[in-house]
Amino acid sequence: MFQHPHKIRIADYDYSLPDERIAKFPLEQRDASKLLLYKNGKISTRQFFELPDMLPADSLLVFNNTKVIQARLIFSKDTGAQIEVFCLEPYSPNDYAQAFQQTQCCEWKCMVGNLKKWKTGVLQLFVGGNDVLPQRITAEKISTVENTHIIRFTWDNPVYNFADILELAGELPIPPYLHRSTIEKDKETYQTVYSKIKGSVAAPTAGLHFTPQVLANLQAKGIETNELTLHVGAGTFQPVKSDVIEGHTMHAELISVRKETIARLLTKIDTIVAVGTTSVRTLESLYYVGVLLEKNPNATQAELAIMQWMPYQTEFTITTTKALQNILTYLESKQLDRLQTSTQIIIAPGYQFNLVKAIITNFHQPKSTLLLLISAFLAGDWKGVYTYALENDYRFLSYGDSSLLINDVLESRIKNQEYRQKNKE
Repeated sequence: MFQHPHKIRIADYDYSLPDERIAKFPLEQRDASKLLLYKNGKISTRQFFELPDMLPADSLLVFNNTKVIQARLIFSKDTGAQIEVFCLEPYSPNDYAQAFQQTQCCEWKCMVGNLKKWKTGVLQLFVGGNDVLPQRITAEKISTVENTHIIRFTWDNPVYNFADILELAGELPIPPYLHRSTIEKDKETYQTVYSKIKGSVAAPTAGLHFTPQVLANLQAKGIETNELTLHVGAGTFQPVKSDVIEGHTMHAELISVRKETIARLLTKIDTIVAVGTTSVRTLESLYYVGVLLEKNPNATQAELAIMQWMPYQTEFTITTTKALQNILTYLESKQLDRLQTSTQIIIAPGYQFNLVKAIITNFHQPKSTLLLLISAFLAGDWKGVYTYALENDYRFLSYGDSSLLINDVLESRIKNQEYRQKNKE
């Protein structure tokens, strides 16, 4: 039976992180970063380019292929006041691909900086240059939803779609804890080398360490890779402000998983390695999508959204294999090539992992839901890992170093492969 995490005190997931340990810039060579290896409760230091040597040949690495958009727009009022409009997710149309393709107008859910200076009126932003036709972009506040605002954007040249507008006028939103302005180089270094699907306002940072050479070395060893999509929202930067976890609300985030990926997961149940916590949350959400389909095989994809506390509401009895089979059956019956829904899942101590057998992840902020996830996977041993990293000069947060955390199931396969290799020799 699950231990319900409602009453977990966030103060128990705090640690001292000196500012000088936060990596303000990435290393010149992505895969030269340190890699903390955790297996059998033991910790050692490697380098990221050694990753292929640390995984069994039949592993399946699952990446989040989301791409960070230049979501921060700086508008000016007639008074000269600057207003920051931070695009979070499309509102009308509420589909990312459709929103990016709009050529005159679209509406987005946004956060607004310096809001007190924008009571009424329409904001303006002008873009122009030698190779860019002059553009007038306007922003109008339509409504307010909790602490976010629905903003209608319009522009005066239909040659450009909204994706173009963000590229021309937007700024890449690097994390606020870096305490610096975005520089041109961030446009390259704050994207994974395999990013494809536009929509995130934050990078899935564990993937920042991968290089084409590391990917080639994984392939050479026979280690399989696959992709899914979770568009990372601004909630990833929100600390838990309540004393206990029940007071914290997770932001819903869009997930998209191809039918072919789910089929591959079925064949690799014991060797799934999640690259980043966003991949963890997506993969683990799939189990609960399968649970919902067990109860309602004709649900709409919107009805398959995973709520924050669902994993802790009861004890689920269907197997992971059955859950994934339910999704495949559903997609085939609906003639869909991918599952598209949303997840608010919170993974905290007391959670039972269903798909993920190893995690590649960076070092996270104190008092964050991501630290709760790591504690859940390590059966509470997060302090040992973070103390080791602090004492051994690891770099923290988005541009910092990473870790490979392996559970007992995958570790037993590694040992079996090593044993067979020795016998061959």
